[in-house]
Amino acid sequence: MPVFANPAGLWALTAIPVVLLIHFLQRRAKVIPSSTLFLLEKTWRESATGRRFDRLLQSVPLWMQLLAVLLVAWLLSEPRIRKAQRTQRIAIVLDSSASMTVCKDTLIRKLAESLPKLQGFATISEYTLLESTPGKPKLYSGTSVRELTRSLVSWQPREGITDPSYALRLARSLVSREGIVVYATDTPPAQPPFDTRVISTGQPISNVGFTGISFATEEGALLWRAAICNHSDQSADREWRLQFPGQPNTETHQVHLAPHAIVTIQGSMPPGQAKARLLLSPDRFTLDDELPLINPQPKTLVFFPSSSPALAELSEKLTRALAPLEVTHDTSSADLSLVSYDPLDPILPAGNAVVFVNDSTKPGAYLRGGIVAERHPFMDGLNWQTLLVRESLQIETKPSDTVLLWQDTRPLIFLRSQPAIANTKASRQLCINFDPHLSNAATQPAFVLLLHRFAESIRESKVAPVADNLETGQTIRPAIPDAPESQPVSITTLDLDGKTVGKSNVIPGQPIRLPGDPGFIHISRGDKVILDAAIHFGDTREADFSACAPADTLSSTTGSAIERQTDEDPWWRYSVLALLAVLLASWHFVRPSGKPTIQVNP
Repeated sequence: MPVFANPAGLWALTAIPVVLLIHFLQRRAKVIPSSTLFLLEKTWRESATGRRFDRLLQSVPLWMQLLAVLLVAWLLSEPRIRKAQRTQRIAIVLDSSASMTVCKDTLIRKLAESLPKLQGFATISEYTLLESTPGKPKLYSGTSVRELTRSLVSWQPREGITDPSYALRLARSLVSREGIVVYATDTPPAQPPFDTRVISTGQPISNVGFTGISFATEEGALLWRAAICNHSDQSADREWRLQFPGQPNTETHQVHLAPHAIVTIQGSMPPGQAKARLLLSPDRFTLDDELPLINPQPKTLVFFPSSSPALAELSEKLTRALAPLEVTHDTSSADLSLVSYDPLDPILPAGNAVVFVNDSTKPGAYLRGGIVAERHPFMDGLNWQTLLVRESLQIETKPSDTVLLWQDTRPLIFLRSQPAIANTKASRQLCINFDPHLSNAATQPAFVLLLHRFAESIRESKVAPVADNLETGQTIRPAIPDAPESQPVSITTLDLDGKTVGKSNVIPGQPIRLPGDPGFIHISRGDKVILDAAIHFGDTREADFSACAPADTLSSTTGSAIERQTDEDPWWRYSVLALLAVLLASWHFVRPSGKPTIQVNP
């Protein structure tokens, strides 16, 4: 059965009533006076009153012209023959950003309506459903649009802004050059790559939500401060309330927000309450209408300050900067020690430490040469070009040391790792390979930040319970307590009252990705607590819908797809010849005969 590559060509059939209308109109006869009565034969068929509607006279030109219209419509509609067993491969890449939760239902209905049309003239369609987030498995692969839309019902977009280029490249490789790639989003890109078609169901809606939480202690009370942001161009009025475990009904408060304004609300945590939840009157985007919070309890760092008078001032500064901190005078129980290197006793202490050179000899000249910082997380963004260092004694380096800062060929700062031996734990030492009193290091912001970063890395690696406020979808690497290898790390999702909502396990040592919905989690291994956390949505980019807009480029069928799925009409040349013959026949029967129509007056 033929199909039409250009259905618009069938509009040529509208010429049929025009042809009929013309044949309804009769020409006025030309009057020639004559006295001969035999010329009156058949003159009654001609109109004598001028151009007007009359009865339709069947004639050869009429049928030739109607046939010509049919042939023209047939040729313009480009009839083609459908090929047998042709498959149209279609890959749909879903925008995984959290803002898609608003238009998810609309997108499902739109795909259910539009995807069958993409089959074109193929006999069957194969669908592949992917997410824009790299590394995630396929959501669906098959030939049924109904099953595809069912798989979308359980889809939960919770990511931040992601670049879809990787997923679109993968989709194009799956369907090859002849297939169709569709990007389903709420914010249509200007120029999608890899010949991608776009379907967007987004709308620039108004949204108000929480953006973050902070804590402070004032007069012995723990205060919380939460920020509420209006992401729209219009002012908004909302209600908020604070819930505690076992107290679902609490007093509501009004808040007014100007366009694009941020308002801070605050309150105090009652004694004995460790958890709470802020609720905002809901709108269409509900992820940022809830803000769980927990009393933060960071790990306490046990610090051994240096007994050297030369490092007394630095020890005092670190004690204030590294809170919460507990001072000890036993190096064996300390998490971090501040010690000086004695050239007469060149053995470095065991355990995590910051080691400084203590040179009591006569100071030498300033070191010369360029200062170069190595690429390392401790050194990112730090400027060392104003550091001045005099010649002093050095700590002997080892091939296994990681140098962080050079001046010419001399290592100024390096990192030393000590493996675990017998009952001794593995440790790290930050070695300052010069005497700080023979330099201006104490006035360098980079130097203070380096010490702080090293100390915080020691705190993070310490195995101890911690309570913190984190964001949804965040990836964390908590310190895992020792246990049998077969014992997994357990992640329990809780509600405000502590009831279990969900539970999962991960392999120790692997990064942990937090859930995408606000709530509370408890992470443990066996009976050892690792983390208690309140997680909230804090991605303000996804909460702003001003750039969302509808778009649909699915109907842009290419000529190459038609050629792949169909063959041209083998009779089209004969149709052209038939059209020419019909036109010639019509012209032959309508051309003037040279004999006038005669009307006789009595």
